[in-house]
Amino acid sequence: MLTALEKADVLTAALPYIQAFAGKTIVIKYGGHAMVNPELEKLVLKDIILMKLVGMNPVIVHGGGPIIDQWLQKVNIQPRFVNGLRVTDEATMEMVEMVLAGKINKGIVNLINQFGGRAAGLCGKDGGLILARKKQNAKLDLGLVGEVVTIDPGIIHCLIREGYIPVIAPIGVNGQGETLNINADYVAGALGGALKAHKLILLTDVEGIYLGEEDGQKQLASRLNAQEIPQLIHKGVIRGGMIPKVESCLAALEKGVENVHVVDGRKAHSLLLEIFTNEGIGTMVVKS
Repeated sequence: MLTALEKADVLTAALPYIQAFAGKTIVIKYGGHAMVNPELEKLVLKDIILMKLVGMNPVIVHGGGPIIDQWLQKVNIQPRFVNGLRVTDEATMEMVEMVLAGKINKGIVNLINQFGGRAAGLCGKDGGLILARKKQNAKLDLGLVGEVVTIDPGIIHCLIREGYIPVIAPIGVNGQGETLNINADYVAGALGGALKAHKLILLTDVEGIYLGEEDGQKQLASRLNAQEIPQLIHKGVIRGGMIPKVESCLAALEKGVENVHVVDGRKAHSLLLEIFTNEGIGTMVVKS
């Protein structure tokens, strides 16, 4: 246990970071194990409330793949994925929207409010937040899978000004009013750019971005140049569900987000370690 003096030292050490990030927008992509483990979920959401209380503007974009899979299986729909993207027919889209924008989104909002924060839940349909179009794939029709065309962050700015933590489900709509399922990593990257966020933090179920193995050990990149990423994808070093994450990093950096981090959401207080310490954890992706 820390003594009172040691606790005071910890708080004092955090002061420069609190001062540096006061008033800054931090977009957090929340998903993976941190969503399905109740104890981790509690820690993550309390950390986000703390960020708000010390003057930052956290914005949450959540996924929910494992929870969606559970509900799809209840109605005998077998989940299918291509490069980390869910193949989405009409029946799947209906279930995805109900689970993402309903059960998961409002569950997160409720917990934040229960823990003493103030949260408001949205999806891309609210306030014209996310205009999308169908994502094209040369090898397979992905169905009602979308990609972001534009973000109108007006409703997010309103919520931030009123002291709320926005919680966003990655559902968009196209020009014909058709509902589209968008990967949460892509939404987080696009939203970070639209908000001119200071940081984008992707919580994952791995330590960060790996660069292959050496002597049987996975090699974690603590810092990665954005220009290296397309070649790493081409070589298959970055693959599967990590592809949307690194592509969202690239999009965010291109649109002006200053710092992008891929961190392990399975570790307690990983958000605070990334924000309030000089060492940080995981992988930082830089533009050059």
